[in-house]
Amino acid sequence: MTLSTLRLLDKLILGIVVAVLVLTVGVYVYNTEYFSLTYAREDGFVEYGTAIFLLFASFVLIGNARSLKARSATLAFACTLFYALLFFFAAGEEISWGQRIFGWETGETFQQINKQQETNLHNLIVPTPWGDFHLAKTLFGPILTLILLVYLAVLPLLYPRVGWIKRAADRIAAPVPGTRHAVLAVAASLVIAAIDVSRKWEVYELVFSLLATSIFLLPQNREHTT
Repeated sequence: MTLSTLRLLDKLILGIVVAVLVLTVGVYVYNTEYFSLTYAREDGFVEYGTAIFLLFASFVLIGNARSLKARSATLAFACTLFYALLFFFAAGEEISWGQRIFGWETGETFQQINKQQETNLHNLIVPTPWGDFHLAKTLFGPILTLILLVYLAVLPLLYPRVGWIKRAADRIAAPVPGTRHAVLAVAASLVIAAIDVSRKWEVYELVFSLLATSIFLLPQNREHTT
């Protein structure tokens, strides 16, 4: 793909991010019940959009890994392939690996330890001596959100200014977001914080999947990641 094509695709994806945020605010103002039951409902437009773009992001990373392998950048290739697998896993988890699409039944084990009785890991309930440990509320909740915000909004500022961070990111081929990604990430965070409605985090996930795809296509450190 040529650089001009990548830039055009990047603008399209970021345009979708803006459209999603505007639509989210509009739907919230229009009707909060419609927001939860239709707009951001389970197995709806937002959830499947997230899965599609997480999968697309995984394919972009696989393409980047192939380029790095051709350049004999062994460590960068291995890291990028690992990132691709993580996003493929995230896409599968988002739709419970197609369980509701294909209609298979949840196994007995997952019925007992999964909060929604589905075939996925992010809704697992892990019993501990201190009580049940809900992955969705802890590891995949505020902890992951904080990590993503640091990646999207803080790393773009530190990368060109802090030498050791720049060297580390380039060494492991970590795609670094640009200023445009940081601005949209902050805007999305403000929108999500401002609205008070169930399932608003589904929109946040969709925005992240779109931003991730854009970042992997055209990161700050493209020469080290593709």
